[in-house]
Amino acid sequence: MTYTEVPQSVAAFMQRITDLCGDEHARWAENFNACFANTLLTTVKRHEDGTTFLLTGDIPAMWLRDSTAQVRPYLVIAKDDPDLSDMIAGLVRQQFRFVNIDPYANAFNEEPNGHTWDPNDQSDFSSPWLWERKYEVDSLCYPIQLAWLLYANTGRTDHFDDEFVSGVRRILDVFETEQDHAARSSYFFVRDCDIPTESLVNDGKGSPVAVTGMTWSGFRPSDDACTYHYLVPANMFVVVVMGYLERIFGGEILDDADIAARAKALRVSVRDGIEEHARTTNRDGETIYAFETDGLGHYNVMDDSNVPALMAAPYLGYCEPDDPTYLATRRTLLSDENPYYYEGEYLKGIGSPHTPPRYVWPIALAIEAMTSGEKDCEAHILDRLVATDAGTHLMHEGIDVDDPTKYTREWFSWSNMMFCELLMDYFDIRVKR
Repeated sequence: MTYTEVPQSVAAFMQRITDLCGDEHARWAENFNACFANTLLTTVKRHEDGTTFLLTGDIPAMWLRDSTAQVRPYLVIAKDDPDLSDMIAGLVRQQFRFVNIDPYANAFNEEPNGHTWDPNDQSDFSSPWLWERKYEVDSLCYPIQLAWLLYANTGRTDHFDDEFVSGVRRILDVFETEQDHAARSSYFFVRDCDIPTESLVNDGKGSPVAVTGMTWSGFRPSDDACTYHYLVPANMFVVVVMGYLERIFGGEILDDADIAARAKALRVSVRDGIEEHARTTNRDGETIYAFETDGLGHYNVMDDSNVPALMAAPYLGYCEPDDPTYLATRRTLLSDENPYYYEGEYLKGIGSPHTPPRYVWPIALAIEAMTSGEKDCEAHILDRLVATDAGTHLMHEGIDVDDPTKYTREWFSWSNMMFCELLMDYFDIRVKR
């Protein structure tokens, strides 16, 4: 079952945003309404068993990461709309059902049809449910985040069921195992192609790392292979969601001392690992967070356009926006010291090795604005985003900074909803964390 029309509560919220934009920002409202409706009308599939499956857009699969971000802005309405709340709860159930099938997979099929990105992928597990098995730490953080946000914004708790508890245990198992990838993990991933970022080196096991307290990731949220396998922003996300689990299982909702203790141990260990091993210096000698490290003295100074990203650390809840190390990191990321920062005639911001050079991502621009603490910055970026949509009134994956008619992914729901969340943030309408 799919949505054939926009629910009344969503239509009313769209009108509220339109009224707030007024004549001065009518183009903002036009794009907001197109993006906000598009996700519901084109990507959401509700099943008879109460679960919800979300297409990422132009790929016929559901990503644990993308699906969370796609529904996040609807949480501000869900508290007053039980049916919308049910749709999001159904997504949480579907996410944890998938986690219980395979916690190392990043994307899944709607049914066990054996469809896959590449049928020749090699790994240590296979299932007809799996669209892709690139292990990404953030893929396991996002379902926990959504489960928490649904509770925080609506008060409902029925999605904290047996499948949720089982999935959380599997997530903890993986995070703990991957704290010592070389000695404890059986995971590997090989894709036979000529694109280096599509596969892991060392027969699919990745490049060497030391034990640091952080947890290993094979791939970034861009689905590109890590250069050094402690992906710092993903580990920041782990710290945040382990805090959620401590509250959920520490008696606020459920009572499981073992899960709460394991979550706390991971939170402390990963945070200590970040603060001890993931700090480096920029070219001006300022202390900053690296994007990746291996614990062996190597650092990758950059940022990527997806979330989690270093730019998104306050958005995720890892630190405050005025944290000195974050601010120094931010200055570095928004400069040519970041090899994926681009400036052009129409746009400037952070791009990605996942897309062509000089392509900036609307997702990254939205995060840059929402973490700036400045309304003028948000307004400027909103203006730039609607001016570079190539007349579609929707967002894209990446946009050529010198020619906005050149872009990747015409149908990309996550990017659409990040634009919506940015506009909501401008009017101080935020998802409770």
